[in-house]
Amino acid sequence: MEPSERIERRLERSLFAARWLMAPFFIGLVIALAILLLKFFQELWHVVPTMFSVTSGSIILAVLSLVDLTLVASLLLMIILAGYENFVSRIETEEIADRPEWMGHVDFSDLKLKVVSSIVAISAIQLLAAFLEIDEVDFETLMWLIILHLTFVVSGVFLALMDWIAGLGNKKH
Repeated sequence: MEPSERIERRLERSLFAARWLMAPFFIGLVIALAILLLKFFQELWHVVPTMFSVTSGSIILAVLSLVDLTLVASLLLMIILAGYENFVSRIETEEIADRPEWMGHVDFSDLKLKVVSSIVAISAIQLLAAFLEIDEVDFETLMWLIILHLTFVVSGVFLALMDWIAGLGNKKH
């Protein structure tokens, strides 16, 4: 083997090994997931004692807050698992009976669309919460929430459209 081939092979192996630099990011996201879990229970702890003394609108807002945290946590988990499998290493869990169906099948494009759709859902929950407190929300805030939500929706549609177009181009080759 020529020296230039050895150098090239070492360089390629080093570049490939660099994927492990992503692992600490995913560990950090696991810690963020644990923080969200604590926040979820903190919110739940505030809701339960007051459930009989507050209005149904207040309960709905509290539940929407819990749903919001759950959506963010689910999104985070999907990013952790799919991101690790796509960019670092395969997670060997075939023998585990309750392995999620999507694991091992979510590529970067799928992950991107799932992130955008989760952001749209979270934005919709925030908008609904604002509408439930319509007397307490000023017009400008409500307007910006609507504009932001529509921006997320349109962005999601364009991302899906771009992936669909890219898929058509890939089928030709």
